Amino acid sequence: MKKTIYVFNDGEFKRKDNTLYFETEEGKKYIPVEDVKEIIVFGEVTLNKRFLEFLTQKEIILHFLNNYGYYTGSYYPREHLNSGYMILRQAEHYLDGEKRLVLAKCFVRGASANMLEVISYYANRGKEVQKQVEAISNLTERLEDSQAVDELMAIEGNIRDHYYQSFNAIIGKAEFDFQGRNRRPPRDRINALISFGNTLAYMAVLSEIYKTHLDPRIGYLHTTNFRRFTLNLDVAEIFKPILVDRVIFSLLGRNMLRAGHFENKTQSIIMNDKGRKIFVEEWENKLRTTIKHRQLGREVSYRRIIRMDLYKLEKHLMGEKGFKPFVSRW
Repeated sequence: MKKTIYVFNDGEFKRKDNTLYFETEEGKKYIPVEDVKEIIVFGEVTLNKRFLEFLTQKEIILHFLNNYGYYTGSYYPREHLNSGYMILRQAEHYLDGEKRLVLAKCFVRGASANMLEVISYYANRGKEVQKQVEAISNLTERLEDSQAVDELMAIEGNIRDHYYQSFNAIIGKAEFDFQGRNRRPPRDRINALISFGNTLAYMAVLSEIYKTHLDPRIGYLHTTNFRRFTLNLDVAEIFKPILVDRVIFSLLGRNMLRAGHFENKTQSIIMNDKGRKIFVEEWENKLRTTIKHRQLGREVSYRRIIRMDLYKLEKHLMGEKGFKPFVSRW
């Protein structure tokens, strides 16, 4: 399986013949292009057109984050699997209000089911989150009654609020007290972790979309516009609870991240590079983790499961089979 390269240092990307390398003051580090699917850049880097041309040739996506760990953009090479037919089907399902609502409900249904799975796991282990389990269960029953995407997103927002209310009981650490979601900028350590993890999830899904016939610009839960990708945001909703949040709980539960891995910036708190490196290592471990797939009857990695959900979405758009999002069974 091809891997993700994370670049934290400042330096320059260069191409030499059929090889890429990253040069810093300490020296050169060669990039095994045949084994790389994406490069995620945190540092200040220099690159040229020849470098980008080679990435296009090798179908490698380049993602950029700024010094605060916020996503700033991607170099998304020419889609080699792009399908005019699939784009038309995507557009049809977006422009038809009923068809769009069906898909939007699928994404929210998958997200809420996985949130429920996560906190039910902790409820069964003595954490005081039963109140949130019941609230999410009741709100989930109202999803099917939604008549518009805006109404659906309002219910999804309420579900997520109750879900986040369980975090203090699950984490149980005063230095990671969490009083609710805030972003851009995050104002506490848990919000910094959630924002960073969600960014990794959005990029991971975007990279998987690149390997399908889908166009990432056409989403259904998140409004399609002229400025950003949206389909990856939709699909990531399904996986954030079981990937991002479980990574957060695992890192804090094993004391791998502490207060010293964060720093205060202007009206915000962010992870430092040491903390980010710990997080991305655990994130990659989670994506590589395999589980026994109920339908296939064999071991499948979480990264592969993301791709499989995208294939299921393609079948839905082509009218072959209704989309059912992946729901974890822990």
